[in-house]
Amino acid sequence: MEAEFRAFVAAQGDQLRRTAYLLCRDWHAADDLVSITLTKLFRHWRRVSAADNPAAYARGVLTNAWLDERRRPWRREDPFDVLPDGVHVDPSGVEDRQDLLALLQCLPAGRRAVVVLRYYCDLSVEQTAELLGISTGTVKSQAAKGLTTLRAAKEQA
Repeated sequence: MEAEFRAFVAAQGDQLRRTAYLLCRDWHAADDLVSITLTKLFRHWRRVSAADNPAAYARGVLTNAWLDERRRPWRREDPFDVLPDGVHVDPSGVEDRQDLLALLQCLPAGRRAVVVLRYYCDLSVEQTAELLGISTGTVKSQAAKGLTTLRAAKEQA
């Protein structure tokens, strides 16, 4: 059981971390979210491993963990300074990536979750609805509104 979980983490860990970063835009918070997610998954690994798509199940747990964290009052603080991590970043495509991350930040949490799951994780409307516990119509409307907001923000930038 533990070996199977370790193999899952090795295969899906980076994807979960990138998804978490797109949701919260903070690598430290993303690492915390992934830790919370993996802890929950390990606790219920027998059920998770029996699921049709454990990776999709993990994304759902991650998204719900992020939404739960957003509801906590101490998470509403905004830092004043950004401290450099000292990590070298490949400069190719950084401007586009930074623009996209800044644009995602302008979306409300629920709408951002829909946009990230639909267009970054490439989930279907039905899969996104199931993960977030909302109707397919809500996914469609939130995705459309999110894209409209992102396009308008891009034009203003």
